[in-house]
Amino acid sequence: MASGGDLSLTILGFLNERPMHGYELKARLTALTGHLRPVSDGALYPAISRLEAKGLVERHEEAGAAAARRQVLTLTAQGREELLRRLREPGDLDISDQTRFFALLTFLSALPDRADQARVLRRRLAFLEAPASFFYEGGRPVRIKDEPDPYRRGMLEIARASSRAEKEWLRQRVEELPEP
Repeated sequence: MASGGDLSLTILGFLNERPMHGYELKARLTALTGHLRPVSDGALYPAISRLEAKGLVERHEEAGAAAARRQVLTLTAQGREELLRRLREPGDLDISDQTRFFALLTFLSALPDRADQARVLRRRLAFLEAPASFFYEGGRPVRIKDEPDPYRRGMLEIARASSRAEKEWLRQRVEELPEP
């Protein structure tokens, strides 16, 4: 999450929950995906500035716990609309990339229309149900039983187990949500 769409989505999502200063926002981002993709100041603060320039985030000063004043970030009405649009209409990469999808999933409850939530989950489920692999032979996905390398076979086994668990959860959640 060092840069790109998922960073701005997570900034908007966390600020939708409440205003916060940059240090707190960075801590929330790090807790979400820092173990996979650390968030550096060199990525975070320029992303905040871009969101500010677009009118999606506002910054104001407040008294700090000590003598120093701190910058507090607040989501604007336009920022909330952008967040809801991105949640309602995620890009293909937001659906196919697991880390980006999990960032999207973190804030999906912010969508007030449960039918919109269900549409997003159905898109992810459709993606997961399409045949895929890390490895291809002759234009076809390599099956676990056909992979001779034990480490590649391990990757395929882990991916299959993870995919099964996610598909099961998605199906259960979609059943709980209204039809479009």
